[in-house]
Amino acid sequence: MITESPHIPQERAEAVLDPATYSDWDGALDQFDWLRDHMPVGRMVASDDSFEPFWLVTRYEDVMRISKDNAGFLNNPRPVVFASKKMTEFSLAATGSNMLVDSLVVFDAPVHMKYRKLTQEWFMPKNLKQLEAEITALAEKTVDRLIANGPEVDFVQQVAAPYPLHVVMQILGVPEEDEERMLFLTQQMFGGQDEDLSGSGMADMTEEQIIQIVSGSVTAFETYFAQVTAEKRANPTNDVASVIANAKVDGAPLGDREMAGYYIIVATAGHDTTSASTAGAMQALAQDPEQWARVREDRSLLPGIVEEAIRWTTPVQHFMRTAAEDCEIGGVPIAKGDWLMINYVAANHDPAIFDNPRSFDAARSPNRHLAFGAGAHQCLGLHLARLEMRILFNALLDRIESLELAGEPQRAKSIFVGGLKTLPLKITAS
Repeated sequence: MITESPHIPQERAEAVLDPATYSDWDGALDQFDWLRDHMPVGRMVASDDSFEPFWLVTRYEDVMRISKDNAGFLNNPRPVVFASKKMTEFSLAATGSNMLVDSLVVFDAPVHMKYRKLTQEWFMPKNLKQLEAEITALAEKTVDRLIANGPEVDFVQQVAAPYPLHVVMQILGVPEEDEERMLFLTQQMFGGQDEDLSGSGMADMTEEQIIQIVSGSVTAFETYFAQVTAEKRANPTNDVASVIANAKVDGAPLGDREMAGYYIIVATAGHDTTSASTAGAMQALAQDPEQWARVREDRSLLPGIVEEAIRWTTPVQHFMRTAAEDCEIGGVPIAKGDWLMINYVAANHDPAIFDNPRSFDAARSPNRHLAFGAGAHQCLGLHLARLEMRILFNALLDRIESLELAGEPQRAKSIFVGGLKTLPLKITAS
């Protein structure tokens, strides 16, 4: 049981768990600023008993500590992404697990590293260098299409969504004709709370409807990748899907559920987060034409653009951890078995670490953001994400002289993985 502690006011607790809060980014940051200042480690309790109580952790140093201490703060046995009691009960009934998907983000040591090592080399810089020419060609083709559809475009639909999707699907060995389906299922899985991304068109969905949408996307992914597994076992090729399909852990092939989870985490997190960071960078640069002009002239600023975009947007907004032992965080006692939310949005906008954190600063240095996590669970695809963004922005800077907003950007309603769902721009080709 959670020990007595600072109790987060109900209206603020409800805001943290309301997907609509994250569609109003400044409003969300306002909430986290207040929490970080007044109760950086606070107790979240449902007034209607709809979720298990947990600790909300919002300061950078505390989030960093928990992220790096993978022995002290476990990904299991409780859900690693916030889930209501209804969602957890549904998952247990449907799968026997408290998570709909068993993937790398769920496993603890020693199992986690055994699975991570299966594909880790694929995502290291040495191997990714072999893909640079192919990714560059795709980036140039993507920018060609953007300019052809201009001058007014939705950057998310034209670039931010399809470009990283295609890169990851090529690595996975998924045919191009199936990419649109993969994008839709990803949006349902991560954006099931949003009427546009879920495909429901319903602004006010019940929890049961959201659960059905998310679980339906997981089932569709599992069915699709079961077919991929059969094909890659019969005819292995030089791609990640073949590695997963034919992998062994402790001398035995991966179980169906673990294999499906591996495919799903690569297929979804591998592009949706990069999409969000890419769109966020373009939004910031469209709002600051002088910064766009500076980086056009001085490409040494480009790595800073990429890193700042990832911090500024923070696509993965939280993860949950379970305390392995009694401990103390920020002066607050935490009991063994307590559930915690480490909030990356709050941590990446902590003014104790980042000067003027709401501003987009390509020259920000150092920029030790937590958008990729830290420790053993640091994002497997971080080198790929940086490479994709660097190559794309080089192509954009080569071909686009100036840009400005052509309407109000819209952000997804989601408490887990978030980002822009529309970004109307007016571009001027060079």
